[in-house]
Amino acid sequence: MPAVTDDVFDLPTGSPKSATHLIDADVRHFRAATQRLAHTIETLDARRDAVRKADGGGGRRALDRDLEVHELDARLRTLHRFGLDLCIGRMTKTGHPDPVYIGRVGLTDHSGTQLLVDWRTPAAAPFFTATTAQPMGVRSRRRYRWAHGQIVDYWDEVFTPDAADEHVWLDGDSALLAGLGASRTPRMRDVLSTIAADQDAIIRAGSGGTLVVDGGPGTGKTVVALHRAAYLLYSDPRLSRGRLLIVGPHDAYLAYVADVLPSLGEEGVQTCTLRDLAADGGLAHAASSAIHEDDETVARLKSTDAMVDAIETAVCWYEEPPTEPVLVDTEWAAVTLTPADWAESFAAPEPGTPHNEAREAIWQHLADVVRRRTDDTADIAEVREALQRNEDVVQAVVRHWPMLDAADLVGDLWTVPAFLRMCAPWLTPAEVRLLQRPRPDAWTDVDLPLLDAARARLGDPDAEARTRRRAAALRAERRRMDLVVGDLLESVAYDDGEGLMSMLRRDDLRDVLVDPSAAPVTGPAALDGPFAHVIVDEAQELTQAQWRMLLRRTPTGSFTVVGDRAQARAGFTESWSDRLCGVGCRGVRVASLSVTTERQPRSWLLRNQSSARRSRTPTCPRRSVSPEFLCGMSATASVRLC
Repeated sequence: MPAVTDDVFDLPTGSPKSATHLIDADVRHFRAATQRLAHTIETLDARRDAVRKADGGGGRRALDRDLEVHELDARLRTLHRFGLDLCIGRMTKTGHPDPVYIGRVGLTDHSGTQLLVDWRTPAAAPFFTATTAQPMGVRSRRRYRWAHGQIVDYWDEVFTPDAADEHVWLDGDSALLAGLGASRTPRMRDVLSTIAADQDAIIRAGSGGTLVVDGGPGTGKTVVALHRAAYLLYSDPRLSRGRLLIVGPHDAYLAYVADVLPSLGEEGVQTCTLRDLAADGGLAHAASSAIHEDDETVARLKSTDAMVDAIETAVCWYEEPPTEPVLVDTEWAAVTLTPADWAESFAAPEPGTPHNEAREAIWQHLADVVRRRTDDTADIAEVREALQRNEDVVQAVVRHWPMLDAADLVGDLWTVPAFLRMCAPWLTPAEVRLLQRPRPDAWTDVDLPLLDAARARLGDPDAEARTRRRAAALRAERRRMDLVVGDLLESVAYDDGEGLMSMLRRDDLRDVLVDPSAAPVTGPAALDGPFAHVIVDEAQELTQAQWRMLLRRTPTGSFTVVGDRAQARAGFTESWSDRLCGVGCRGVRVASLSVTTERQPRSWLLRNQSSARRSRTPTCPRRSVSPEFLCGMSATASVRLC
């Protein structure tokens, strides 16, 4: 944690802002906050050590313990990272003489008094939304600039006439001038302390539907989106535990996110690129080896909704039931599986079941058909085992509902012209020839959404084998437990043959004793979702096929879309609403960010230049505006650049 002293202010020598009556209240407040921070860190450290040493047991208890340790670690990292510069500013409200201090996270003293109000809470909202026209009950606002654990500058704004009599430095909007002179850093930083009212409205907007944050370079849309992520994680319980996904254009963007979100009080957010989405779940080699598609026509043809739908047609071609009867000779009786039986069994999987995983339901239905026609009392598992030993039945299932691989399926489209013509009949003969290539696995970036669609439709090709292994493991565990229960029943019996353990004769109580963890379980890939909310940056570049990748993982239809139509490399002639409604997004609303060329009259600028020189704040240099400053500007803000 940065070193903190009683002398929390490190203002320029002779600065009028260092007057005691202006900063004395802050000094007292930060002294109390310093003591509380140290105590909080000590308490959290002790709690984390205690939780780590505690016996977590198994199952849910172990999971809860690990989650608590993770949450404690995240909280401690935030406190160690910032120290007192958790505080971004303060406000005084009408009828309340004591300032309210706003922090990246909340902090209370031993009596429950709020030392820092979390910026994401409704109580902190007026700090960001107050304007002269609409003060929101705020009389004055102070923003701090921190460096090495000390305040090196601050800016006051007043919103009511009587607030000018308070202990404030009337240097309104000088944060704007300071931002103009801020030096560039290799890594962008959050600008929480300079979020403006209209940006805050976007940050705090509800998560329902699709919110578009549109704006040109330097308007702050990316930073606003990340602050929105932190706010939604705090305010919407549906987004906890990895249910918010941020999709960025490249790895450098993800590194930026990894730096900014912890500074806003949030960790553990899932982040990825579109390539990562395709790689997760068994397509890592294809995703890593995919190169850029140079042929614009090929890229256009593969990036449409229609081509994604062709994947469904390709899979359905492998789901046709046998049209010939199959004789099954079992130990109970001989049964003929008719074409109607096959059709009924092939229709047994629930709608939406992935192709490869549906085989389990087909085998189960076939076993049920055979048992009904032979011996209703037979064990269904034994009937199924007998069925799967019949070579004719196995061959019929394998031939008419084979296990498929996503890469093989998509590769066949580009190497077997007849297959592509059948699956995509709208293509012209010339387009079919154009899409063919010598190697099926010569992957390009436009193949990745199609590979992802195929993987989602097919499911795991090893799912059936894993299901059988799990069932076998559970049966073995049940047999083992039957032996244990038998020994208990015999060892604790009274003269009448009944005893304290007689309840174990009931099957449901025996089942409770069976440990399901003895059987292997494989969960879905981490990026398969479902996610409750997805934030997409540089969204103007996404194709229809890429949007399908995201929509497939977001059944709620809840998105924050960040982009600039004017920067789209492939062109973007329609509106955001038309584009997004066309790909399947719902409830589209657009918030535009812009930087204009007029903000204040020249007299205002000259007046504040003088004030800024007195406080050693650089003013209006002849240089480009730093992105971290522009990210903090108002959505309709502007500045006259010299």
